[in-house]
Amino acid sequence: MSTKLFRLTRLVTPSRPATPILSSQFSQHIRNFASTRTMAAVVDSAFISKITDAEKLLTKSDEPVKGGPTAQAQSHNGQELTSQVVHDITIGERSITGLDSPVQGGPTSIAQSILSGASSIGGGASASASTSTSASGVLDSSTISKITEKEKELTGQDEVVRRGPTAKAQQHAGQPITSEALHDITEGEKKITGGERVKGGPTSTAQSELAKSRQ
Repeated sequence: MSTKLFRLTRLVTPSRPATPILSSQFSQHIRNFASTRTMAAVVDSAFISKITDAEKLLTKSDEPVKGGPTAQAQSHNGQELTSQVVHDITIGERSITGLDSPVQGGPTSIAQSILSGASSIGGGASASASTSTSASGVLDSSTISKITEKEKELTGQDEVVRRGPTAKAQQHAGQPITSEALHDITEGEKKITGGERVKGGPTSTAQSELAKSRQ
């Protein structure tokens, strides 16, 4: 009797360890996949915290403003970070600054930077990510930064001009560089040049980025 039980136990036992091993590997795969997805564009507590910190620098207050950038970000909590979310944060920022254009390093700027960085899901090498964003055909933080640099060269100022090319570009943040976007940037450029488009200026820079993305 005991000999039969011993043999039966030996037959059953070897198959049991296989299940936990497979389960562990599968669980790890799911965790890795979930982690990769989280690295995409998600409005989570860490993202909202960064928006809040940027808002505090503008308001000099520890409390977020009602309807401000933090409040706008919180209204999208748990959602994917999209150009619409960035737009709402921009509206919130305007409510506390009174300016049409976002402040450099402010809540909108932070959101745009995160959205741009999340465009490369999977965390590839930073060099390849930089190459991707430099000619994406989209008005992301990289392209807008280049437009800002060109604007500064024209104005000789560190601050962007209200309704200037940078401000116009930021209105289309996260969107493809279309003829409409180029037209708006051109109007912004004319505002700071007195009605002329400059060779190698903000509009030319946007057109160049669009052309590179099509190569």
